[in-house]
Amino acid sequence: MNRKLRMAMIGGGKDAFIGAVHRLAMNMDGQVELVAGALSVNPDVAIESGKMLYLQPDRIYTDYKVMLETEAAKTEAEGRIDFVSIVTPNFVHFDPAMLALEKGFHVVIEKPITFTLEQAKQLQQKVQETGKRLLLCHTYTGYPMVKQARQLVASGALGKVRKIYVEYPQGWLSTLLEKTGQAQASWRTDPKRSGKAGAMGDIGTHAFNLAEYVSGLQTTHICADLNTLVEGRLLDDDGAVLMKMNNGASAVLMASQVAAGEENAVKIRVYGELGGLEWKQEDANTLLVKWLDKPAEIYRTGAGYNGSFAKHNTRIPAGHPEGYLEAFANLYRNFALTVQSDVDGVTPAAECLDFPSTTEGVRGMAFIENVVASSQSEQKWTVFEV
Repeated sequence: MNRKLRMAMIGGGKDAFIGAVHRLAMNMDGQVELVAGALSVNPDVAIESGKMLYLQPDRIYTDYKVMLETEAAKTEAEGRIDFVSIVTPNFVHFDPAMLALEKGFHVVIEKPITFTLEQAKQLQQKVQETGKRLLLCHTYTGYPMVKQARQLVASGALGKVRKIYVEYPQGWLSTLLEKTGQAQASWRTDPKRSGKAGAMGDIGTHAFNLAEYVSGLQTTHICADLNTLVEGRLLDDDGAVLMKMNNGASAVLMASQVAAGEENAVKIRVYGELGGLEWKQEDANTLLVKWLDKPAEIYRTGAGYNGSFAKHNTRIPAGHPEGYLEAFANLYRNFALTVQSDVDGVTPAAECLDFPSTTEGVRGMAFIENVVASSQSEQKWTVFEV
């Protein structure tokens, strides 16, 4: 492929947090260019946002359906888009994703993948039918040391996995922020826009994905407790989940948005028969590996001893911090390289194919459904249904 991939964006207009992050990430490697957008449900904001991003006037849309119809009718010579990035609230994920796939476009989508588990399954089926690629933006899987952790576990170096601890504490919703007009808080705590889970849907899904990604295991049973600690809030803002994995290991997951003083303190520990590992986002360039019968080791991003997946997702020499934006950009780059390989008729490298997609999306929605059901059940343990 002798050009950049052409992207259209749905949502993510001015003042939108995650839309700006996506644009920074997709620009980082020069593989993608933004050429069209339906950037807001507010027509004035959509037009103003498109102008701010220097889109051509005829490719600034006020309706995503019109955009997809119009862009689908374009030819390659007319600059037809290759994929759509959907950065809207949860309840506006499914319809644009389905339409984009039907029109022949690849899809990048924010997590959780849809509003319900049934929608996630339908979207997975549509991806299989169309043969298009879908990237689900579980950012933390893009960190080099998370890749290294997964590869170490998969190599058997730690022995059989026995225990997983994963946590995601935030403190930004420690007050009834949604009543102040704060946009992010307003939609994330609204069941009509966020879904049936609050903190567990927003950040618990990240922790769940991280646990299964690093360990290479799948959850089979859960026991969940959800709490709404801020009076007047409509969804959970705190919770804990016990999980049993498909190799007999057990896991503990915590997610809270009322951990006052915390920012985004994502952390995972995995313990096997021979040793364990620990990674936390606040020191993202470091992976601590602890052994049963010898001193602990410190793995660092950029070092030559790392595996192929960590190296592929490392950009700069050791000692220079790589963070959230680089991890996000790794998702976009791997997605772009995979799409380009498909166009060229070659098999993408395993390192390029290593990005979350519909399988992780379905499991994430199943996590939400199962956690809410378990929390409301009188049974101690419930089977994890997908």
